[in-house]
Amino acid sequence: MMAPALALTLYAMYLVLTFGLRAWLLYRRTGSTGFNGFTERPGSAGWWGGVLFAVAVVTGLAAPILQLLGIIQPIHGLTVAPLFVIGILVTLIGAGLTLAAQQAMGKSWRVGVDHEETTDLVRSGMFALVRNPIFTAVTLTAIGLALIAPNWVAIATVIILIIAIELQVRAVEEPYLIAIHGDTYLDYAATVGRFVPGLGRIPRVKSGRSSDS
Repeated sequence: MMAPALALTLYAMYLVLTFGLRAWLLYRRTGSTGFNGFTERPGSAGWWGGVLFAVAVVTGLAAPILQLLGIIQPIHGLTVAPLFVIGILVTLIGAGLTLAAQQAMGKSWRVGVDHEETTDLVRSGMFALVRNPIFTAVTLTAIGLALIAPNWVAIATVIILIIAIELQVRAVEEPYLIAIHGDTYLDYAATVGRFVPGLGRIPRVKSGRSSDS
């Protein structure tokens, strides 16, 4: 029972630090929590991205609880000591990178997009390596937690999360940033990868519009 209990504890701490504490600190600084909620048209790709992200948050919490209660069983081929240790390390690295990326964003940190709002474009630090380090770190954390307490709900959480992030970034955040920052963002996106260094760059074309990679 130690594995699901540890996964649940780490996940709860992660949510408190990366959502609760970050929102509180931003509120103290700006008067806004940074939570914009669902702003996309219902049924659109961006809307589904938000819905699936919310689903991933819930299933990520449910996975260790259901295993702890014995309602679902762990995937025995993955319940080996090396993967358990790797899971702890990946979770801690993911959590640390999430907090560092949020700190780097400062007052520009948001959950969801307000299309009437203009935030600064952060391109320094880890944002010079990838355009969306928070999403990369969130995915690492989810993978780490799934390795600590591997079950089918935890694995499904990782898959749902990746789909949600892809939809959110491609259908919502990138069009918003292009609309707000124009050539500045396009130049940035042409040289820096989306989630992994060098991958997912948006090449510039002569017309000034972009074609996704």
